[in-house]
Amino acid sequence: MRTDAELVKACLDGEKEAFGTLVERYERPVRAIALGILRDYHIVGDVSQESFVAAYQKLSGLRKAEAFGPWLMKITRRCALDTVKRRTRRASLDSAINVAAESTDGRLDEDKQRLLAAVMKLPRGERQVVMLRYFSGCGVRDVSDIVGRSVGTVTKQLSRAHKRLRRLLKEFER
Repeated sequence: MRTDAELVKACLDGEKEAFGTLVERYERPVRAIALGILRDYHIVGDVSQESFVAAYQKLSGLRKAEAFGPWLMKITRRCALDTVKRRTRRASLDSAINVAAESTDGRLDEDKQRLLAAVMKLPRGERQVVMLRYFSGCGVRDVSDIVGRSVGTVTKQLSRAHKRLRRLLKEFER
């Protein structure tokens, strides 16, 4: 059985199967670390994959090949924590947008008016995907089909829109 250092060197020399061996070796510990932080089995697979991709991309920057395991665990921890941050921010914005979309008497209160004004200030493409996603209740894949863009592009536009909306809403508070 080859050591981590040997596998890292082989991978850097172009032997792609070597990285596959590292993935098999560390798949369970990576999933365990991600699960410990996220506590959601559904997201653990994505974070694990993201961790291995990040490790593969940064492999040439690893100074001590024999320290691959601990290095990978740090990457996994960072990916999981970043996911928690993204989900927390998205959840707070999602709830604000969903509240804005609901109105019992047909009139918008002050907060909903500010949110709608902020959405209207977004660039056209971002405004379109936000309106479809949150005001029409379409899923990301449906929005992708409607606007004729890839799911990744729609996801990126939503992410950018979330950031802009947070900034715009903070400006309204001042």
